Amino acid sequence: MSSTLESLQKQIASGEDLSSIVRTMKALAATSVRQYEKAAESLDDYYHTVELGLSVVLASSEQAFAAPPPDPNSTGLMLVFGSDHGLAGRFNEQIVSYALASTGPDKWGGLDDASRTYIGIGEQAISRLNAAGTAMPEEFNMPSSISAITPFIQLLLETIDARRRQEGNLRVLLFYNRPHAGGFSPQTEILLPVDLESLRQARLTWESRSLPTFTMASEQLIPALLRQYFFVSLYRACALSLAAENTSRLAAMQAAEKNINERLDQLKTHFQQERQAAITEELLDIISGFKAVSKKS
Repeated sequence: MSSTLESLQKQIASGEDLSSIVRTMKALAATSVRQYEKAAESLDDYYHTVELGLSVVLASSEQAFAAPPPDPNSTGLMLVFGSDHGLAGRFNEQIVSYALASTGPDKWGGLDDASRTYIGIGEQAISRLNAAGTAMPEEFNMPSSISAITPFIQLLLETIDARRRQEGNLRVLLFYNRPHAGGFSPQTEILLPVDLESLRQARLTWESRSLPTFTMASEQLIPALLRQYFFVSLYRACALSLAAENTSRLAAMQAAEKNINERLDQLKTHFQQERQAAITEELLDIISGFKAVSKKS
């Protein structure tokens, strides 16, 4: 009986320690969710401003910007944003499955298996892509803070530019999870090629009567705006993915906390029952001994 009580005490102590860890992780995830969501929200106005600038410059140009027809010889670079750490539910499984299922000979300009190259971002996504038999020439870790996103995006841009110079006609697709009220959902975004004609024909609403203008040569201004467009697109995808990761982790920790609390209640009830049984047994032994001594007397 004593060994059972001791075992239950150890299980209860371990459960309480685990509950404390889960509560801490839940608090960190809740804080991080809002932090990354605010970073993504702050980019919306900047992204809109870049779109406005591109629309103005392209609309003033007489050059045609029709999207090129799909090239059967083009190659695709698939950037899959995952996480470095686990305990995030089905966050990584969902985005990797989505990325693998969203590409095929009938999608994204007819990119077949041989013309697609994946780049995993985050150890958890990398391990799942490797398990699916996907060869990756490069791998990256996800940023661990807001301040680490900017240098990480610069590194990604350098990687994309190097592959574009090497392979020429390159299509770049982003796969990431986006948070929403009910959790998160996978998203696809085409980074390259840029549909300049759609940007040119966009009818954007101006808040004032003064129409925008520019003095820099369009040959210089368009590349500069496009660099900002690429940067903010990658930054926003990364920030949203980090927000979705922590949203998934928060939900996982809430479920874990519920299960742990239920298990602790069961263990404490069992401990009280075993302790009561031990006390009752000791009392019965005392009473039996007392009766035996009384008879002898």
